Amino acid sequence: MTSFPKPVPADFFERSARAVARDLIGCHLLVRGVGGVVVETEAYHGDDPASHSFRGERKGNRAMFGPPGRAYVYRSYGVHWCLNVVCRRGDAVLIRALEPTTAIALMQERRGRSDLRSLCSGPGKIGQALAISHADNGQPFQCDTFGSIALPMAAPVGDAVLSGPRIGISKAKELPWRFGLAGSSFVSRRF
Repeated sequence: MTSFPKPVPADFFERSARAVARDLIGCHLLVRGVGGVVVETEAYHGDDPASHSFRGERKGNRAMFGPPGRAYVYRSYGVHWCLNVVCRRGDAVLIRALEPTTAIALMQERRGRSDLRSLCSGPGKIGQALAISHADNGQPFQCDTFGSIALPMAAPVGDAVLSGPRIGISKAKELPWRFGLAGSSFVSRRF
């Protein structure tokens, strides 16, 4: 990719996680110059029992209660760093899968894999491919030092965005708050 598309407007993130999660599909995500097209997300609301913000603000989830458009990073199963985008207070969107487009060789090196479809097809894989760490927690998107999110060149329309139940949680898993790009071979799991 030779040029990066237009950044999303500042108020893009100041909405519910469901709205942002759906609208992130097809957007371009870069973290320190590495990334791709968002093809899968999951929404988490403050009143959602599966959300890290459900029981209120704490040291570990403080970024979820901060300004919209920042990263919320947490460690899953004590192993994988997961990247979320903070929306309105207590809401966040988990980035579940990317189609790699930028600095692919670096992502392959970080992951120790060459297959493009498996580079970023899950939150933990994204964390490794983008070198996400706890130091990124609370960092603003749309800045030169951390990362940026840009509008798609052509926004997915109509049936191009699928929705279904979230994955890997035990509470409120039936909610159709997982979104993905129809026909993408880069999603973590079929819809």
